[in-house]
Amino acid sequence: MPRSLNSEQILVTGGAGFLGSHLCDQLVGFGFDVICLDNFFTGNRRNVAHLIDNKRFELIRHDVTFPLYLEVGEIYNLACAASPVHYQFDPVQTTKSSVHGAINMLGLAKRTQAKILQASTSEVYGDPEVHPQREDYWGRVNPIGPRACYDEGKRCAETLFFDYHRQHGLRIKVARIFNTYGPRMHPNDGRVVSTFIRQALRNEPITIFGDGSQSRSFSYVTDMIDGLVALMSSPDQFTGPVNLGSDREFTIRELADKIIELTGSRSQIKHLALPTDDPTQRQPDISLANSQLGWQPKIALDEGLRQTIGYFENLMTNPTGSYRV
Repeated sequence: MPRSLNSEQILVTGGAGFLGSHLCDQLVGFGFDVICLDNFFTGNRRNVAHLIDNKRFELIRHDVTFPLYLEVGEIYNLACAASPVHYQFDPVQTTKSSVHGAINMLGLAKRTQAKILQASTSEVYGDPEVHPQREDYWGRVNPIGPRACYDEGKRCAETLFFDYHRQHGLRIKVARIFNTYGPRMHPNDGRVVSTFIRQALRNEPITIFGDGSQSRSFSYVTDMIDGLVALMSSPDQFTGPVNLGSDREFTIRELADKIIELTGSRSQIKHLALPTDDPTQRQPDISLANSQLGWQPKIALDEGLRQTIGYFENLMTNPTGSYRV
């Protein structure tokens, strides 16, 4: 358990989403009272259905772009569509979710004197010129491209967090989250892991953008949640930003081959044109997380993929609502 129990409630925005629901699981399991906030644009009640009857859990439908008045001791701000398919569907709303959402949650933290964590992203580094990416690298982002609604929205949110920290003395934490995968991923989110698994289970062509030589680092969801909780529990003087992700790098082609092997699929590889501003390399330097939080990922890619494939296989058998593989 990260710290001694207290009577303060913990707010998790985006709590019915992929990462948020796993975070709610862990916090409730630790014995904390958790308020889960979600507008259900990408989140799903199915992800937190098992918590509904728990007396320590409360679910509220709310959009963070509107003010919120609660009494809380800690805030994990995870609310924002995080995959290109979803955040490019309504780019203006995506920017609002990051910027207005940050303003509203920081205002709530200021009023209640709560500690607040921002779930930022590796996308703040854009298509990086530095590899692996360290927290002191400022990034290479196209501010007017189709990904900018997410990239620049998250960069602006980081700015707001540090300005509230300097101007109002807020206790802040900023985590830069790298590619994360695992059970409860939205099957139609367009992310590479969910897309490849869905295609492999259907024996459809595995669609690779470009030649597949671009690299990513994949962190299993339980490792990521451990990192977020460790960051929130760290001394107040450590604000971040801090990279959280796997430091093992794989090409997209290697990932596709691995998923085909683990699923026993008959899928063939199909190459498509690269999307605009798609990063060629993405790998975190996690030495700061290791030294300041004692954190590093534990779950190997093969092990995590098996768990994720099992989840998707079950989803194919028991589809619910928009969660159809």
